[in-house]
Amino acid sequence: MNRRMIFYMVGNIVLLEAVLLLLPTIVALIYQEMNGVNAFSITILIAAAVGAGLKIVFRPSSRVIYAKEGFIIVTFAWILLSLLGCLPFIISREIPDFFDAFFETASGFTTTGASIVRDVESMSYGMLFWRSFTHWLGGMGVLVLIMAILPSDSGRAIHIMRAEMAGPVIGKIVPRIRETAKILYYIYLALTVIEFFFLWAGNMPVFDSAVHALGTAGTGGFGIKADSIASYSPYLQWVITIFMILFGINFNLYYLLLLRKFKTVFTNRELWFYAGVILVSVSIITYSIYPIYNNFSDSVRHSFFQVTSIVSTAGFSTADFNLWPDLAKGVLFILMFLGGCAGSTAGGLKLSRVIILFKAVRKDVRHLLHPRSVAAVRFEGKTLDSATLHGVTTYFALYIILIAVTFLVLSFEPSFDLQSNLTASVTCCNNVGPGLGLVGPMEGFGGYSWFSKFVLTFAMLFGRLEIYPILLAFYPKTWTKK
Repeated sequence: MNRRMIFYMVGNIVLLEAVLLLLPTIVALIYQEMNGVNAFSITILIAAAVGAGLKIVFRPSSRVIYAKEGFIIVTFAWILLSLLGCLPFIISREIPDFFDAFFETASGFTTTGASIVRDVESMSYGMLFWRSFTHWLGGMGVLVLIMAILPSDSGRAIHIMRAEMAGPVIGKIVPRIRETAKILYYIYLALTVIEFFFLWAGNMPVFDSAVHALGTAGTGGFGIKADSIASYSPYLQWVITIFMILFGINFNLYYLLLLRKFKTVFTNRELWFYAGVILVSVSIITYSIYPIYNNFSDSVRHSFFQVTSIVSTAGFSTADFNLWPDLAKGVLFILMFLGGCAGSTAGGLKLSRVIILFKAVRKDVRHLLHPRSVAAVRFEGKTLDSATLHGVTTYFALYIILIAVTFLVLSFEPSFDLQSNLTASVTCCNNVGPGLGLVGPMEGFGGYSWFSKFVLTFAMLFGRLEIYPILLAFYPKTWTKK
């Protein structure tokens, strides 16, 4: 194992965080928030010292990265990013408790959007910007950004990308991995900027437009108002709805559109399944909530917004769906598991895995009926080998175990009921944000104990990195030389 390269790369990532912290510092300066400026400045110095120290002490003789190193780099980088990223909240005393600040920052980087802050409108502009900016950084992946801006001496940097980007299959869309990372970030940045201008054109203030564009792009969901998006106009809600849908789509498809490979894009089964899930869910919820609003237009708007918010795991809200009928809440609960497309910024199980699981079950049923038959599972025009099928089913088993263990730990909390604990587990493991009950869209996670918050923080990290990187990083045999 190339241990030196692991910590050297983590040092690069921490140095990048120090540079990126200049943006919220500038925002704090613009709004003359000197407390925030001091907090960000101190954090920048600490991050720069830690990053430079790691690079100097662990300068590697070989820069080759294999899959094992990729998993460990991603795990350590995300944990350290969250630990250092929570310092501005603690130093400024806006979130003075370490476990609260760590939870909030990890929720930002993992694009979960679950929050412990009750009075969000009292927070400074600099801190609000940093919360939403962590969404944007975590959406596409900080290490993907590193690969886009720094040349890599390793031909195996794809291992880092596969470890950080969500979905069962991650590959290069062009031969060079650095060019792949650049293309992904160009598309990501372009969509973010386009959304910003659409929001601004709808008379949303510049600051509000910026933080909501960042939050939507990362499918994160940190709001800057107590009612999330509810107080904004229907036009602005529709703009955010459309972009939540767009950011839940596989980014490779956008590149194929640029290459004018329209047939490949519009025959993509995951894309059609994604559209079908949204339309069916919207139809059911519109029917369910129509008696509440007694207005078809409002019912469709709220249904579309909440469905796309949950399935893309953005987590914004225009209404307190805790007050909706059980049918509507049941549909939203199921959507918390599904998530968006592979290769998007959305969390959840991923629709590609859901499709493969259904196809695998159908294959097994056919085999039971016709034991001598040989059936193959095909996805997107390709036959999936047994290793891929095994990987998907194993991941699903680990995914269920993660949710079950998190739920079991939360069940020791005396102040929270079963619905709240269950949906808190599901929403954090799937990086969705709001749950139901006491962790609903107009509530928060601040009532949990420090231990439960710590468990939920790692549940969010497990969900964002899709379990295996963290398991391997803390598995003792991973560190053996053989």
